[in-house]
Amino acid sequence: MIRLTWVQPEDLVGHELRQAAEDGRDPARVRDVAGRWHAAGGHDAPPRAGASESGAARLRGLAEELLDELAALPSPLEEPSELADIAAACPAWPAARPGGTADPERVLAAWQGRAAGCVLGKPVEKIPRAGIREIAEATGNWPIRGWFTARGLPDDVARRWPWNRRSAVNSLAENIDGIPEDDDLNYPLLALTVLERHGRGFTTEDVARLWLDELPAGRTFTAERVAYRNLLDGVEPPATATRRNPFREWIGAFIRTDVYGWVNPGDPATAAEYAWRDARLTHTANGIYGAMFAAAMCAASLTAGSPEEVVEAGLSVVPPGSRLHRAVREAVADAAREPDFERVVDRLHERHGALHWVHTIHNAALVAATLVHGRGDFTATIAGAVAGGWDTDSAGATAGSICGALAGDVPERWRIRDSLASSLTGFDGVSLGELARRTQEMMQA
Repeated sequence: MIRLTWVQPEDLVGHELRQAAEDGRDPARVRDVAGRWHAAGGHDAPPRAGASESGAARLRGLAEELLDELAALPSPLEEPSELADIAAACPAWPAARPGGTADPERVLAAWQGRAAGCVLGKPVEKIPRAGIREIAEATGNWPIRGWFTARGLPDDVARRWPWNRRSAVNSLAENIDGIPEDDDLNYPLLALTVLERHGRGFTTEDVARLWLDELPAGRTFTAERVAYRNLLDGVEPPATATRRNPFREWIGAFIRTDVYGWVNPGDPATAAEYAWRDARLTHTANGIYGAMFAAAMCAASLTAGSPEEVVEAGLSVVPPGSRLHRAVREAVADAAREPDFERVVDRLHERHGALHWVHTIHNAALVAATLVHGRGDFTATIAGAVAGGWDTDSAGATAGSICGALAGDVPERWRIRDSLASSLTGFDGVSLGELARRTQEMMQA
């Protein structure tokens, strides 16, 4: 039997129970659902897997019933998902400033930085923080200052912390040859495509149709895979984000929106609006805020002079009462006053360790913290994002994108042969220079 990850109802209940606890839905009702699920033999969400054993399929009917019952419970939190309500909740919402321009070198460095941070994090994705440090120390790369390598890695360490099997073949120092495919790089290509095909007035429906036309279903994960399934079931956006989708506050939308910032340099408000149109296909509340936060930071990164300015631009489009806003504020405050970044990450793990490793909230907070603590040092910034031990390639990619754009340059040690692998039509082998040129053209479109 083929076990598809992230979409089988019996695999989603545990994740939805955790989501219900996170967004404060009626505890008694949630406990009742959990009790019925566990009594029937249902499992809690596995911490690092997307599918249970095939025998769990016997619980599918009950799982569908319980998922719908949980979805009907309202959250008491004031975390809106509609753009007008989000803007109304943000007292510092910036004025739109369309028509901005940016130095082409900064745009290219943004693409280069995203690629470098992504590739650095790829081989250690799913390895926890302690394992990442042990690997790096065992190979003389702690603090992290270069690509991960298997050369000199003791056998016992390698067995204890196995590389990400898909990534180790093309993202270690000894085998990097061009930029390997990754969802953290596919989604920026899709964002560029939707702008080129549909212009600045693109809609969520345009994004959905583009996915169905160009994005292989097997290259989607978590919330994106659920939304893809919902589209094929005939569900329309934004219901695609909520129907049996316990991953709607995870990191998927956060990694999709850099381009919306880059085509709106110095205009966080418009960048955030574009990000919202994309994110609502798959996400709600903090999942959407993460996308808007990233896009606004990317918009600011092409014109700003400091990481602090960039983070403030990002926070200006996130409701101050939201969990994401509070998490970022706390992380940035720690980063500003604590000289040892490991202690900053300690506090992040103390506050957010219960979240799944690909949740938006702590990954966004980690990115903001490493930007501020890195003070423009590209190596320290992407290393901090990866060493944090959550979604290593995604956090590394976003941190690299912003730090690269701020500096207008990426150090030579982090530049990869300029050919990007992709499963998307027309993009396999494309150069980052070509992508930067097309991004620059869209600024004026």
